[in-house]
Amino acid sequence: MSIRLNPDLLPSLLSSIQQSQENESVSTQQLASGRSVNQLSDNPTAAASLVQNHNQAGADAEFLQSLSSLQSRYQVADGALSNVVSSLTRALSLGTEGANGTLTASDRQAIAGEVQGLLNQTVSLANTSYQGSFLFAGTKVNTQPFTLDPLTNTVTYNGNSATSTVELSNGVFITANVPGDQLFQNASGSVTGALTDLYNALVSGNNIPATVTEVQNALNQVNQQRVFYGNALNQISQSESFLNQDQLNLSQQENNLAGANLAAVATNFAQAQVANQATLNATAKVLGLPNLLDYIK
Repeated sequence: MSIRLNPDLLPSLLSSIQQSQENESVSTQQLASGRSVNQLSDNPTAAASLVQNHNQAGADAEFLQSLSSLQSRYQVADGALSNVVSSLTRALSLGTEGANGTLTASDRQAIAGEVQGLLNQTVSLANTSYQGSFLFAGTKVNTQPFTLDPLTNTVTYNGNSATSTVELSNGVFITANVPGDQLFQNASGSVTGALTDLYNALVSGNNIPATVTEVQNALNQVNQQRVFYGNALNQISQSESFLNQDQLNLSQQENNLAGANLAAVATNFAQAQVANQATLNATAKVLGLPNLLDYIK
């Protein structure tokens, strides 16, 4: 039986050295990163899935940031309406007191002065802004929604009746605002109109009970409108829970796709070192070039 020797060993030997060093390099990179996929060539299918995973995780992060700002806006708006409810509740008490027939005109005038203060405060609350945008101006967020004429004591709405929407998560939208005219000048109960009428009634001494009813209607209407903010805050809380869970799931998926088995990688690294050393030693003996191969090592 004849044995044939390769007359040109150098290319094969160099290829073996390159392969063994590449195996050692891959294991080193996996140990350092803790990942089995560090570049596209490591696992093209997993790499493509990781790109989609990262994109979704980035979208979740953006949604969470947006939700945080939206939540603050809703909380500020609801807080303003809570103060409006307090003002209307106080106005009801003052109106009931002012309807007492034993009061003098001077007494009613003093009560009217407090109602005027409540009206001023309510207009200020209706002009509440958050981060430079008016909350109750419809979509005209750069326009102060309400102005109070000190001569006629009438309140004018300068916003619009439009609403906008915000995306809470992929494909899930929510209304972003309640227009100021719907909140403060609603036909079912006008906050500013009721307070103005109560003030005028106290000054004149006429029709006070009727204006107290107006205030009660306005109070009922505001309480109904506040339900929007309560529901919206609940939706935000649910969306935050969903997005946080989705991020957790994506993190687990990424670990499943690209996480390295460090025990196995450490074994591969040790084996690669042994194989690389063995290849260098064998090459040195075959070629008789120990000094040159030591430099290669």
